[in-house]
Amino acid sequence: MRLEKIHLLNYKNYEDLSLDFSPQINCILGENGSGKTNLLDAIYYLSVTKSAFSSTEQQNVRHEAPYLLTKGVFCKQEQQYTVSCSWQRGQKKQVQNSRIHYDKLSEHIGHFPVVLISPDDTDLIRGAGELRRRFFDGLLSQIDSGYLSDFISYNHILRQRNALLKQFAERNTYDSDLLDSYSDQLLDVGHRLYQKRANFLEKFIPHFSRHYNNLSGKKEEVGIRYNAHFAENEYRSTFYKAYRKDLVLQRTTRGVHRDDYDFRIDDFPIKRYGSQGQQKSFVIALKLAQFDVLRDEKQLKPILLLDDIFDKLDDSRIGKLTEMVVQQSFGQLFVTDARPERTQSIFGNIEGEKKYFTVQRGEITEILVEGEEDQPDHHQNGQQNRQRKPDNVTEE
Repeated sequence: MRLEKIHLLNYKNYEDLSLDFSPQINCILGENGSGKTNLLDAIYYLSVTKSAFSSTEQQNVRHEAPYLLTKGVFCKQEQQYTVSCSWQRGQKKQVQNSRIHYDKLSEHIGHFPVVLISPDDTDLIRGAGELRRRFFDGLLSQIDSGYLSDFISYNHILRQRNALLKQFAERNTYDSDLLDSYSDQLLDVGHRLYQKRANFLEKFIPHFSRHYNNLSGKKEEVGIRYNAHFAENEYRSTFYKAYRKDLVLQRTTRGVHRDDYDFRIDDFPIKRYGSQGQQKSFVIALKLAQFDVLRDEKQLKPILLLDDIFDKLDDSRIGKLTEMVVQQSFGQLFVTDARPERTQSIFGNIEGEKKYFTVQRGEITEILVEGEEDQPDHHQNGQQNRQRKPDNVTEE
């Protein structure tokens, strides 16, 4: 699978941008803050219907623009698909695949998989359990539509149950039968999610361990433990016993939304005992294992986005990743870097079609690098100063 073209209107710092990509290696070069990451994020947005870095659409739209549009042409199994994601202030986001409108955004998830590796990935180790759950839930949602459906249902029931607990506190009332009805639904859906998470982790860990050993030279043992409420034999009774605590705190204190993944190195928490290099290898191995799982489940290679990771890696780890590129372990690759000479030294001698782009203040130019004889002629693919409303955005 590959992304052939992209068109952006008012996405972050891009006012109006159109680019054609190489089916193999695309290098996005420019100073920090120029917009390199925003371009990768737009690709991610087309695949997942949301940004990898921004929590609200207001953070995605350029300045005070009234709308945004991301549009891309994907090629999958020799068939083209035109995907568009648009949002207008005061309206819901609209997503279309080859002019077919999705009633639910979740229907799009998993059709065009991508894997993003960025410097902030070490937050998976240092941050709260929510980040680790989000990583695995996002991966499972791309490969299992049933999991995604249950996940959406679970969170809907959870919000209703929490609202009921707050209502009890505000009105100084209590209805055990009503609370039980929400609890039973939450337990049923939650147990299905737990089983799928646990089964998936058994398949995921061998991929993860193999990649970590390759990056580290088998210097230490790593592992992942799933700490889950539903792993307890009496998970239903312990859930009901937490009622008093739930009523006091006005929120549901047990369930899959409270589970965590324990990342280990030599049977110790890597968060405390892992060096920076070990932690970097750990998260890259997580993302490469994500790539493998998506490839195996979808029977195609996801698009791989590498965002400014070379500054965070030593020569040994860069060499290992380069070997994988040489061996064509990946499909289409997008790489951002603030040091053009480093990127050229890494990819210059690798066979395959490559394109190099420079980014300056939201303007992107395709460049011909000396010695890259297979490059196309130099041409400009920059931003154009015009305002145009996309077809699928209507007036307020």
